[in-house]
Amino acid sequence: MRAPQCPCRESGRHGAASTVVALLIPVLVAVAGLVLDLGNLYLTHTRLQAAVDAGALAGSLELPYDPDLSKGVVARAAEDMVQTNFPDAMLDGISPGSEVRSVVVRASADVKLLLLGFLGLADRTVTAEAAAGFNNLEVVFAIDNSGSMRGTPIDLVKQASCELIDLLIPTNAHPATKVGLVPFRGKVRVGEDVDGLPAGCRNADNSLNSGIHEDFMSMYWQLPYYYRSRITLDTCSSIPESMPLTQDRNAIMAAVESQTATGAASGTIIPEGIKWARHMLTPEPPYDQAGDRDEFRKIMILLTDGDNEDGECGGPYRASYRPNNYWTNAWFGMGRDDAHCEDDGVLNQAMLAEAQLARDAGVEIFCIRFGNSDNTDVALMKAVASSTPGTDDHYFDAPSVYDIPDVFKQIGKQLGWRLLH
Repeated sequence: MRAPQCPCRESGRHGAASTVVALLIPVLVAVAGLVLDLGNLYLTHTRLQAAVDAGALAGSLELPYDPDLSKGVVARAAEDMVQTNFPDAMLDGISPGSEVRSVVVRASADVKLLLLGFLGLADRTVTAEAAAGFNNLEVVFAIDNSGSMRGTPIDLVKQASCELIDLLIPTNAHPATKVGLVPFRGKVRVGEDVDGLPAGCRNADNSLNSGIHEDFMSMYWQLPYYYRSRITLDTCSSIPESMPLTQDRNAIMAAVESQTATGAASGTIIPEGIKWARHMLTPEPPYDQAGDRDEFRKIMILLTDGDNEDGECGGPYRASYRPNNYWTNAWFGMGRDDAHCEDDGVLNQAMLAEAQLARDAGVEIFCIRFGNSDNTDVALMKAVASSTPGTDDHYFDAPSVYDIPDVFKQIGKQLGWRLLH
């Protein structure tokens, strides 16, 4: 027969366990408090940083209208956005950033701490800061300089372009921003030391344009003198020379002001404007002024008041004799007489292809249609624009010449949508 167990041993074990549990409870509570406090600190700071980022971006959108933060427009936009995203945040400051044309937003928020605050191991307040603005940008204006733009249209384009340049490169400032210009008609004119060829206009295959191609000159001489007298063999020298990317404010302003949309016509070949703007915005030859696509936001602003026009597309500017001034453009100039906007869409397809090459290279395209356009033209420009899917946020209509300045300001607002740090 087994001897009965002593009840004192069992009670002793229970007592020891109870003692251990009693000792562990404060430790477990402390650990839980630490986890909760650290979680609150992290979540509060994350929310605050997101609100401050949004506030800086919202403020930067208003920099075109309040570049020096002197009108309160930027501050109100930033404050409203911070409060919308984090009502309990305390705004500690909204000021111009250390970088040109930027805004800095600072805010703080209290955190409810269970243990860390009691022990004095953490501050009960977290802070966040964000800056946004017009820096690390490379912008090229591709501007239609055909005859229909002369007078008030080109004057207002120049005014709007200069105002945007003033925002991007203010007087006596040195931002990390560069601006270039590509005026185009039926071709583009480039300067010395660009692609190994003499300064002058270029064909669509990048060869030197010499006016009417030699293969077509026999047709030229067969025309009656009446028609020959209406053809200008030199349609290049009246096109303003393109200006590569530069930080020289005075140089780019002068290039913009040189546009007059006057002189001998050679049609409107939009894909050439897109192509040469892309060349400027990429560091590969023929230009080398552009920076790396990971460091710079690359912007093309394309403005035209017409469709691709080469004299073979119908419409009011169609020429009734061949050759004609249009035969000095970038496609006829390399010996092709089969590339027209309505002949299987060769020019229109070239326009779409050049836009795709630009987007593939990291270039963001803003498109402006000035004047009244048909559905085909509008559809082409919308297809070229780098709009967010489901939107037309990079496409703009400017039915009147007086709409142009406001459109440029709207584009300017989007260029400021960039966190700097």
